[in-house]
Amino acid sequence: MLVRRTRLGPDELGGRLGERATLVQFSSAFCAPCRATRRILGEVACMVPGVAHVEIDAEARLELVRDLEILKTPTVLVLDAGGRVVRRAVGQPRKADVIAALGEAV
Repeated sequence: MLVRRTRLGPDELGGRLGERATLVQFSSAFCAPCRATRRILGEVACMVPGVAHVEIDAEARLELVRDLEILKTPTVLVLDAGGRVVRRAVGQPRKADVIAALGEAV
């Protein structure tokens, strides 16, 4: 899985990076798993200090979607404190998997 852009900053995200890690969710309006993913990532971000959750509307950010080769929603990127992409997953994640993925970022 090749990602052209390996770092994302506040300008690309439209929000601040977390102090320790950032969970970036690409969603679309009619995506039912996106709603569940939003809830799961929000819960994890509240549980783990220094972790932020940023949701991006894939349809509104087509250039970024193409650059990152996002093909489905939801797609979740886990960024470290510097905005480097350390993990990527497609589909609705399990909370335990998100927490495990954060271990690579912090």
